[in-house]
Amino acid sequence: MLRTPVSERRRDILEWLKDPARHFPPQRHGDLVEDGVTADLVAAKLGVPRQVADTHLALLAGVGLLRAKRLRRRTYYRRDETRIAEVARMFEKGW
Repeated sequence: MLRTPVSERRRDILEWLKDPARHFPPQRHGDLVEDGVTADLVAAKLGVPRQVADTHLALLAGVGLLRAKRLRRRTYYRRDETRIAEVARMFEKGW
């Protein structure tokens, strides 16, 4: 996790996913809060191609800050609040 470069875009994604209903329009399938947000919506909000958003989301999921869930043919991402709290505690302790 510490080798993962910090990115303003990744911080933005994590912030937006705190309250996805506020930051993203409704999706045709999948609840924004319960299921998460697709890479398409994140890409549109960032103003980047979906592949770029996929990379950011996969990295955040890979370090455990996001949970990925497959519905139909899409992957939905939402924050893993438990893991985020664990990481915050580690840094507060001076890790």
